[in-house]
Amino acid sequence: MYYYFILALQAYCVYHCFTHKNDTYWFFVILFVPVIGCFVYLFMNVIRKNDVDKLQKDITAVINPTKKIKTLEKKLQFSDSFENKVALADAYLENKMYAQAITQYQAALTNMFKNDFYVISKLQECHYFSSDFATSLEYAQRIIDTPKFKKYRSFFLYGMALEKEGQVEKAEEVLKSYNAPYSKYQERLELAKFYIRNNKLSASKEVLQEIITESENMSKPSYKQNKAIIIKAKELFTTSL
Repeated sequence: MYYYFILALQAYCVYHCFTHKNDTYWFFVILFVPVIGCFVYLFMNVIRKNDVDKLQKDITAVINPTKKIKTLEKKLQFSDSFENKVALADAYLENKMYAQAITQYQAALTNMFKNDFYVISKLQECHYFSSDFATSLEYAQRIIDTPKFKKYRSFFLYGMALEKEGQVEKAEEVLKSYNAPYSKYQERLELAKFYIRNNKLSASKEVLQEIITESENMSKPSYKQNKAIIIKAKELFTTSL
């Protein structure tokens, strides 16, 4: 049991180190000094006062990624409620099980919840990531006049789906709304990519240069949080323009 715990701990640390593009030497620390190395890595790169609960959930997900889903499936069998349907659908979506998520979200859109904003926005998201962009746009139209729509990820995916469906000008209008200084770096990087795809290289260069310039004035925590995006922005700036 102790052996499997160490392996799971190493797996999580290696996964975290790789996805967050941390320094290569951490791989050697994690692999060759198993227990102490892992705890040093977690302390230096992961743990924050407000992140302890999230860390525990992440480790559980690495060890048994389907545990949460099985638990929620049993909970839904016991009580076929709106909340349980949505919770299970959220878990499916989190694990990229889009067809199953769609089924549960649709089942939740009944009676007094037939126009629920959250569920419709998630259906929009599921269809987008299933490459069913036309249906994604149909769901977006159902909530487009809701004031909070622009504050959700759904609005960004709406812009991306518009481009996929050939509505480039509308897509640009949506994506440009995210181009604000010192914020929304992932969305701004996607805006730069959008410009490259649509042969607006000067506009792309301007967005990428802004990201790079801002990165030079970031605090260490902010830079670390956006490190992968900054690296990609620099690569695009030098190779694609």
